[in-house]
Amino acid sequence: MSGKGARIIIAGGGTGGHLFPGIAIAEEFLKRDRETKILFVSSGRGLEKDILSGLGFPLRAIRIEGFKGRGLMEAFGALMKLPRSMWESYRIIRDYHPQLVIGVGGYASGPVVLAACLLGIKTAIAEQNALPGVTNRILGRFADRVFLTYVETRRWFPAEKTVVSGNPVRKAFLAGAWDGKKKGGRFTILVFGGSQGARSINRMILGALPFLGVKERGIRIIHQTGDNDLQYVSDIYRSYGLDAEVYSFIREMAGAYGEADLVICRAGATSLAEITVMGKAAILIPFPFAVDDHQRKNAEALVRAGAAAMIEERGQNGKELAEIIKQFYDHREMLRDMEAKAASLGNAGAAAAIVDACLSLIKSA
Repeated sequence: MSGKGARIIIAGGGTGGHLFPGIAIAEEFLKRDRETKILFVSSGRGLEKDILSGLGFPLRAIRIEGFKGRGLMEAFGALMKLPRSMWESYRIIRDYHPQLVIGVGGYASGPVVLAACLLGIKTAIAEQNALPGVTNRILGRFADRVFLTYVETRRWFPAEKTVVSGNPVRKAFLAGAWDGKKKGGRFTILVFGGSQGARSINRMILGALPFLGVKERGIRIIHQTGDNDLQYVSDIYRSYGLDAEVYSFIREMAGAYGEADLVICRAGATSLAEITVMGKAAILIPFPFAVDDHQRKNAEALVRAGAAAMIEERGQNGKELAEIIKQFYDHREMLRDMEAKAASLGNAGAAAAIVDACLSLIKSA
């Protein structure tokens, strides 16, 4: 592209699993043409405001709430806010004059994409998981393009609209993609439970410490806890005499991945896309209450390929986790083999494929 550049709205978010693919798409648009104008629209809660402002992307908020997992009265209250969120979306679109609106998942994408459809603006959605969320299942009936991570997800959407692009990852992760070289320095473990942390994973890694011999083995730990557990986790590490690097949120996550020999995390689609692009060995702990158990399905796909190990969250006291970590520590050839298999599943071209299709949509308008 050249000239004035396109005007794009990217809608959705709420968690890093939705927000970060949107940022990856935005980065690819700007790589093609620095004149491109991009506006993010979401509920404005959570981490979006802080992260997007740090990257220089403008954000507009709509008042919207999710329905799933809520009581009857709360769900009814959320339903009553839909007309207002549609009106707010209409006003944002009218003021911004986008050529394309892209929904990246999460309930905030719904009214924005629907309003764009009603206004005759080209639309697309991106689905990160093998099993699509309710919002995207609805939007798939109206959007002009549906970008999928997995081939098997096609059955949920009209075939003529779907593009199996893969899940886009941010440019910082592409820069650190696996090159097959051995990593030097101390054996380093990166622990995180998603962008907002996971208390059960925090407890599990702390429960592994008595069985792991972290100090004796000289293991280095980088741990993203989320806001609520930061002090507690830090205190436990100190009680063991460990100088772990503990953060509520790691802004430069690609750098943390780059330093890690082993990653311990959830099995969200975006985390797995980052792990495979960077070629990292991982122990996956799927969130047991994920919709339709999709995190387990994500994890099992990597386990079958020899690209990750998986343990269950339920009933864990940390001993099993410690045993798996020790196996990797003692047998580095297992680690290298898993890294290569993970890297073979990575898709570094996902953002480029999505932007190619989006530019074609804009041209066809």
